[in-house]
Amino acid sequence: MAKGYWVALVDVAEPEGYKAYVAANALAFRKYGAKFLTRGGRSEVPEGQVRSRVVVIEFPSHDAALQCYHSPEYAAAMAERQGRAIMDLAIVDGYDGPQPTDGNNN
Repeated sequence: MAKGYWVALVDVAEPEGYKAYVAANALAFRKYGAKFLTRGGRSEVPEGQVRSRVVVIEFPSHDAALQCYHSPEYAAAMAERQGRAIMDLAIVDGYDGPQPTDGNNN
């Protein structure tokens, strides 16, 4: 089964207040098996536009990623984020198909 991912693009307007969101989202992320792959570190944007922070979170499955987003635990975290940050979020399937190293350039 393919994993699920959150791809979040975030601009934090109030860094001190945003810490409450980070603390609150940990409850939901732990419950649904989340693992941070990127968490707002250094990034370069050679094409297009993104927000100041790029966060990628891996879940055991797409269903787990969706369940986390719709959970009461994450709803409480979102309330902490209101007015402190703007976020664009995509919840996507992982990919288990051929890779360039397989000799398939698809």
